Amino acid sequence: MKSGFVSFIGRPNAGKSTLLNRIIGTKLAIVSDKPQTTRNRILGVKNYPEGQVVFLDTPGIHRPLHRMNVRMVDAAVDTIGEVDVLGLVVDVTEPAGKGDRFVLDLLKHAEAPVFLILNKIDLIKKVKLLPLMQQYGDMGKFAEIIPVSAGTGDNVDRLERTIIDHLPEGEPRYPADYLTDQPERFFASEIVREKLLQFTHAEIPFSSAVVVDRFEEPPEGGDRKGVLKLYCTIVVDRESQKPIILGRGGDMIKRIGIAAREDLERFFDTKVFLDLHVRVKSEWREDDGVLKDIGL
Repeated sequence: MKSGFVSFIGRPNAGKSTLLNRIIGTKLAIVSDKPQTTRNRILGVKNYPEGQVVFLDTPGIHRPLHRMNVRMVDAAVDTIGEVDVLGLVVDVTEPAGKGDRFVLDLLKHAEAPVFLILNKIDLIKKVKLLPLMQQYGDMGKFAEIIPVSAGTGDNVDRLERTIIDHLPEGEPRYPADYLTDQPERFFASEIVREKLLQFTHAEIPFSSAVVVDRFEEPPEGGDRKGVLKLYCTIVVDRESQKPIILGRGGDMIKRIGIAAREDLERFFDTKVFLDLHVRVKSEWREDDGVLKDIGL
């Protein structure tokens, strides 16, 4: 039986989160076209007839210019020496640059086999794929080069089979019904944050955050499912950003809330009551544990 850890690393927006969600078969990581959307290492477990694979989605590796960025990049880099297979995910629609070379330099001394995962192949012409494989192949030493589309699922099954082939023999690390190490509060806050980024676009910086103030699970028992009650605070950097999220007459925060509630109900498989508020980061004390918990 095979068992091991696999880390997806790469530049921001390469599609690591979409790939994790595709493989696991459920939404564990939020997706946005904003850089640095993924802030935490997210673990997802998948069981196969041949064994168990523990996948890690990591924040995009970039030049850190903010305290939060430093923590995010450290979370990604730390996995390089801790896993059995490394998957370098590259967006084939973007030209190779200094950022790619920086990541490749980090991988030079990795002991684990490194896969080059050329993602988003559905967005380029097929005739461009072979030259890209040659170009990136010349830039580093890879155990495998596998083109995929995390969005459509094209060739992802081959990637999974190849990963299993490279894993060591061993017993499963987690029970058969184990999915992730993140608590339910984490997924609730991330789903709300995804909708915040989706609806506000460039008007709200990536450093905004969502705090779950109260998480009230529905009562157990009975023939009908209860209501999960969530009370969340959207945290922004400046007072001037609050009206953007609230919108005229509260229309923006209502849109965010409606879209988030729909995803929350799918994720938790129950009715959800969602209450959203907006606060400025400065309204908390600098030593407040809430800010530390979200990396601000």
